[in-house]
Amino acid sequence: MSITAERKEALIKEHAQAKGDTGSPEVQVAILTERINNLTQHFKSHAKDNHSRRGLLMLVNKRRSLLDYLRRKDETRYTDLISKLGLRKRRNRSARFGEPFTYCVIPAPGSS
Repeated sequence: MSITAERKEALIKEHAQAKGDTGSPEVQVAILTERINNLTQHFKSHAKDNHSRRGLLMLVNKRRSLLDYLRRKDETRYTDLISKLGLRKRRNRSARFGEPFTYCVIPAPGSS
């Protein structure tokens, strides 16, 4: 379920912004994506492992937070990273629920 040290070093080398970079959002997201993929494979044969499923949900939420941060700070780095990792681009709220939001005003009973 965990990634090997060699695979982690390869991910760091591939996604690092500079030499010795291990903490940039790109590197963190790449490592989290590898761990998420490993856990997803684990669940194909261990469907009732709910303790690991909780860990998977925490990893997915952490990755989402890092991707949201990267999207706010630098849109091009965000799009490059999700295309490199094969992730889907997140739609904004207005695209999911229709553009624009409309509200109707209902008068109170007894008023004209």
